[in-house]
Amino acid sequence: MRLKLLASGPHTFTTAGLLCTVLLSGCAATPANPDDPWEGWNRSVHSFNEDLDHYIMKPIAKGYDYVTPEPVNQGVTNFFSNIDDIGVILNDIFQLKLAQAGKDTGRFFLNTTLGLGGFFDVASEVDLPKNIEDFDQTLGYWGVPTGPYLVLPFIGPGSPRGVVGLVGDALMDPLTYTMFAGAAVSAASTAANAIEGVDKRAGLLSSEKILDEAAVDRYEFIKTAYFQRREYLVRDGVMSPDDHDDLFDDLDGYFDDEDTSHHLQLDSPADK
Repeated sequence: MRLKLLASGPHTFTTAGLLCTVLLSGCAATPANPDDPWEGWNRSVHSFNEDLDHYIMKPIAKGYDYVTPEPVNQGVTNFFSNIDDIGVILNDIFQLKLAQAGKDTGRFFLNTTLGLGGFFDVASEVDLPKNIEDFDQTLGYWGVPTGPYLVLPFIGPGSPRGVVGLVGDALMDPLTYTMFAGAAVSAASTAANAIEGVDKRAGLLSSEKILDEAAVDRYEFIKTAYFQRREYLVRDGVMSPDDHDDLFDDLDGYFDDEDTSHHLQLDSPADK
C-alpha cells in the first residue's frame, strides 16, 4: 500500500533541509510520545497533505483518469515503471541479488525495445514480472534502522531512512539529470515528472476505499500501514505465518467492518 506522493527531480533535494529542520525542532523539546516523537509536526503536515490531495491532486487525478483512454493510461504507467527499473537493477546489485538483477536487466531491455520504450509491458508476458527495489530497502537490507515516523510536505509518510532512500532513488533516476540538459529538455523533464505524479495518484483512486473505511484516526492507520509495508518489502515477503498475521492484526482495529481488513493486500515479491 503505497500511500504517499513520490518525489522526483529537484523536489527530492529539498527533503534533506526539511529533515534537518525537523530533527532540530525534535531536539528542542521532550517528545510527548516516545514512539512518535515528531507527532505534532507529523499531524500538522498530514493535515496539510490531506487538504492538498483533496482540493488539488485528487480532482486532477480524476480528470486525468476520465479523459485518458485505458490503453494510454496503462501505457503511461508502464513507461514510468520501465524507467524505474533502472533503479531497481542498481538496488538489486547493492543488495547482492545478482540473479534478480539479471532478470530485471532482461526485463528492462525487453520492454525498452519490443515494448517501444516501455509503453508495453511485454516482459511480464514472458515471466519477467515487475520487482520493487528502492534505496530505502537497500539500507534496510544492510541493517540501517528506519528511525521515527516522519511526514513531509508534498511527499507524505516516511522516515529518516526513507528520506535518504528518496535522495538515493533520485540519483538513480535518469529524469533527475535532464534538468541540467538545457531549457527545452528541462521543461520536458518537469512535465514528465508532473505526469508521473498524476498517473501514480490516479492509480490509487480504485484502492482508496480502504482508507475511507478506516475508523477514526487516518493518521495512525497510515503510519501503521507505512511501517508494515516497508518491513515486508525489506524482508522480501519472507515471513513466518505468525509475523504475517501480525501485519494484519495491527490494522484490524482501525476498521468498523471486521471483514474489510481481510481485503488488504501487501505486494508480493513477484509483483512488487
